[in-house]
Amino acid sequence: MNVTTPPVKTAKDYASDQEVRWCPGCGDYAILKAVQKTLAELQAETEKTVFISGIGCAARFPYYLATYGFHTIHGRAPAIATGVKLTNPELDVWVVSGDGDALSIGGNHLLHVLRRNVDLQILLFNNEIYGLTKGQYSPTSRVGTRSPSTPRGSLDTPVSAGAFALGAGARFFARSVDTQQKHLPEVLKRARQHRGASLVEIFQNCIVYNDGVFSGFTDRAVAADAQILLEHGKPMLFGKERTQGLRLAPGRLALEAVTLDEDGVSEADILVHDETDRTMAGLLAAMEPPHLPVALGVLYCDPAPASYEASVAGEVAAAQKASPGKLAELLQKGPTWTVD
Repeated sequence: MNVTTPPVKTAKDYASDQEVRWCPGCGDYAILKAVQKTLAELQAETEKTVFISGIGCAARFPYYLATYGFHTIHGRAPAIATGVKLTNPELDVWVVSGDGDALSIGGNHLLHVLRRNVDLQILLFNNEIYGLTKGQYSPTSRVGTRSPSTPRGSLDTPVSAGAFALGAGARFFARSVDTQQKHLPEVLKRARQHRGASLVEIFQNCIVYNDGVFSGFTDRAVAADAQILLEHGKPMLFGKERTQGLRLAPGRLALEAVTLDEDGVSEADILVHDETDRTMAGLLAAMEPPHLPVALGVLYCDPAPASYEASVAGEVAAAQKASPGKLAELLQKGPTWTVD
């Protein structure tokens, strides 16, 4: 019997026939390229892959992938995705959402999908602004952000996606940058490998309404010193010459940046990244320039014994086994009463 080997798929095989339409220079183009590259490296089965989005610029994603997709309503993508995964656990379900979509009207839905630990890959595009509705400030916008809705500057303390995820009980949280085309696919593959809810925050530039908001740690001239690429089991070193590192500040639970060979500091003083340490993940998520680098990569990964849909399937099977099997018998089972 002749067995035909399926052809190897390339990134182009995961692109749909739809014209990609975002503003020229939008970071979404780079993320789309990284996702298509990731799917090709995974040789994902298009007929078993689903992308579900809410509302916003990022929500156009399902149109541009040759997989199944669902463009849902504002903030509700996690709820729809939960239903899809529970109905057919064999599907590989991805959620695409912006910072406004996910952390404002969708905050409650995101919280519950994380704490339930549904096996989804959730991609949170963070550009710190509402782009589709013309540049209003978003939940992640920094204090002082001037926008049509905050002409004198935002007064709100911004939401930290990392702090939110860890507080909600997420078992996987990672970060990357739209333009880091080597790093981002590796993070996406780690998210898919994780069994349970995986939240990946992607720092994404909005060239029209918030251009350069992340330039303080993404520009080539400063990136090496302003960001740290985490690797499990490796010392937390950064800088052009990898001569800077992180250690616990003396006498308190806080991180500080130090330079090797200064004040007697050696590599033995540098912390080793343990992605299963939730407390350390919280400290890493809170870091920001100029005093500390932005942490990228997998900040936290500690899988639960079972994902939500697997637990639900087990409960359903047990209930079916214990059931009398016939609807009439089930309806007449237990206490009954007669109304005269």
